[in-house]
Amino acid sequence: MSQRFIVTKEHRRFTEFADAVRRGHTIGLCFGSAGVGKTLSARRYAHDEKAHDLLTYWGPRSDNDAKIYAALNRSRTVLYTPSVLTTPRTLKDELTQAITRTNMCIEQHLVPPGTATPEAWGWRHGRNCVELIIVDEAERLRPAALELLRDRYDRDDIALILIGMPGLEKQFSHYPQFYSRVGFAHQYRPLGQDELLFVLERHWRSLGKTLDPDDFTDAQAIAAIARITRGNFRLLERLFPQIQRVLKINELDTITNDVIEAAQSTLVIGVT
Repeated sequence: MSQRFIVTKEHRRFTEFADAVRRGHTIGLCFGSAGVGKTLSARRYAHDEKAHDLLTYWGPRSDNDAKIYAALNRSRTVLYTPSVLTTPRTLKDELTQAITRTNMCIEQHLVPPGTATPEAWGWRHGRNCVELIIVDEAERLRPAALELLRDRYDRDDIALILIGMPGLEKQFSHYPQFYSRVGFAHQYRPLGQDELLFVLERHWRSLGKTLDPDDFTDAQAIAAIARITRGNFRLLERLFPQIQRVLKINELDTITNDVIEAAQSTLVIGVT
């Protein structure tokens, strides 16, 4: 079930963290349990939901691309996710391509075609406008790839954020040349009770219903979801399509504890 992005307190904390790393031209580590929303926040910060297709496929331009250029100019950020078998050479080539394409888009925003003088274009051309690189799934990086990122950080003065699971900060402490440059470490936490209620209200609304915490049935449903998900954002997003399915199959109108238990039984839920 497609949902609009929900701005939570943890997302705001991530944004503040990323802004601080970017302003300080330093290295930051972001770690948290699987499914809490780290990648979603990184994609939102880098405007990846808007720019991904354009930067990946690099096809013909359209009039709507101007909005993407403007978004990339605001973020000045490249989001990169290495594959499981990414080699240092592949990382170098793919990262260079992503930065080059992002720079070209930013230049298109700053100096639209037909408006630049030769002097202005000469000044813009080759200038690096990217200020931050975010690397998701950072546990996949080999020592040589980590050294490559450190070298790029030193040479190009581009801030760097590595995102991964808890223990990431301990893993990288074994590489003193890299770890000595880390300026910030940020833990991305699961949804708190108030945030969970905030998110649930929007899910109830998407189903055409109103959540009332003072109603006994709704209070039971909230407690059941809190127990099942433990504030895990991804698990919450997986649970609600099943809740909608159970309601439809059984021709029910109310989200009860039994509905939630039935929805849970259709999911494979590990330790969150």
